[in-house]
This record gives sequence, structure tokens and C-alpha cells, in this order.
Amino acid sequence: MTLHAHETDFAEMKPLASLSDETCGNVIGILTDIDDTITTDGRLPASSYAMLERLADNGLLVIPITGRPAGWCDMIARFWPVAGIVGENGALAMRYDGKARKMRRLTHMDEATRLKNRKRLDALSKTILDDVKGAALASDQQYREADLAIDFCEDVPPLGKTDIDRITDHFKNSGAKCKVSSIHVNGWFGDWDKLSMSRRFLQEEFGIDLNGSKNKFIYCGDSPNDAPMFDFFPHACGVANVADFLDRMEALPRYIAPSRGAEGFVEIGNRILSARGRRSVR
Repeated sequence: MTLHAHETDFAEMKPLASLSDETCGNVIGILTDIDDTITTDGRLPASSYAMLERLADNGLLVIPITGRPAGWCDMIARFWPVAGIVGENGALAMRYDGKARKMRRLTHMDEATRLKNRKRLDALSKTILDDVKGAALASDQQYREADLAIDFCEDVPPLGKTDIDRITDHFKNSGAKCKVSSIHVNGWFGDWDKLSMSRRFLQEEFGIDLNGSKNKFIYCGDSPNDAPMFDFFPHACGVANVADFLDRMEALPRYIAPSRGAEGFVEIGNRILSARGRRSVR
């Protein structure tokens, strides 16, 4: 059953405690957003990192699915306790093969197309910043390959809903796709999102047909760019701050953690590990 924000509300999402032992026991992977899901106030606390490690040590595929840039993804794939990462809202995916000392990459565009689209995005960025006062290029834009990230609250004073809507309108009017995260509006020319690359990545790198295995994954997220994942995964979990975006969500998670951000993610991880008979992270 798909939960659409215009049909339901925060109170109708099930509490995390109702996520069954059977479901947790059948899980083979944890897919998770990064910003404001495993972080709090822009920081990755030790408890979240320890939870990622504990889940991986329990034999689960742990894969961040993020809007963050390719440059960050290279570091995360190499150094974090994860099986791989999907970045730039699905434009690319990376998996570091430690034995071969090789970064395996999937992308949606050839280089010529990427460069052509980058010129279009650069022109669009000027239009947006000229029109929406207070908006800025995301500080991580220089590390991006396929998208344009407009900051509306990470490193600038928070903009209101009207300004955020104006940013998304610019993307849509130019023919670009866009998604709103908890900190940025991300836009790109191309037909992908977090879900489409997650499907491809799991199939090509792990031999997993996600369409037939979605009951065996739990997705964790917090904001509108997670909606395709919330809609697809029947056991998707939101951290409590998903409630901040009810008026912008096209789909909501089935379960909701008691706490916001990193603390909520740790609660989700502890629920899974507890059901699987493992010691919880404190």
C-alpha cells in the first residue's frame, strides 16, 4: 500500500516498534539517505557511524543513497563501512573493490552528454541565483558531475517555501528534473532518480533483482527526494523529521522512528539488530 502525503498524515505512519521481528530477520540490506537521516545538524555522530559498521558486520548490505556529490561518494565508498553508494540522486553509483584496488562506477551519461548538460546547468544556475535572492550554489557543487545543487538552508539563512518553489519552477520550466532534500534543491537533465540507480546498482554489482527482493530491504530517509524509495519499499522507515515535509511528500514511509536525524537512524538500526539477536548500539 502506497502512503501518499495528501491521503495520510504523520499520525497514520506506523511506529517503528511495530516493525516485526520476522521482517527484520528477513532483511538482507539497509539503504539509507545521509543528510538529516544519519546526520544531525550537519554532523555525522559516532553513534551513526558505529551503527553502519554494526549493520555491515551483521552481514547486511549497507548502501547510502544520497544527493551528495560524486567527490564525496568516492571517499565514502573507500572509507566507510558500506558496500557501495548511490550519489547525486541516482546519477551515479560507486563500489570500491579493496582486493583489486579499483573503484567500480556506474553512470547514466557518457562524457559528451555530461559536458553538454553541464553547460545547460551552469546557465540555469545563473538564472536561479539572479532571481531567488538568498539562494546559493551548494558548497559541494564543485565536486558534482551530473547535477546542480541550490542551497536553501545548509550554508545560507533558511529560505521560505515560496522561494524554494521558485527554484523548483526554474528547473521544471527548463525541462530538468528536480528533487528537494532537507538542505538543497537538486536538478538535472536526465531520466533517473534514487530508485532507478538503486535497481541498476544492486542488479549489476550484487546480482539482486530489487523488484523481486524489495521486502528484504529497509530504506531510511527524511525528505521529499526520498519519496520514490518510500513509495517502492514496503518496509521503508523515516526518521521523525520526515514530518517537517508532509506538505511536499509524494509518498511517506510505512514506519516512523521516535527521534530525529541520527538518533532516529540509530533507533531503526537497533530495532533491526535487536530482532536479529545482536547487541544494540548505545
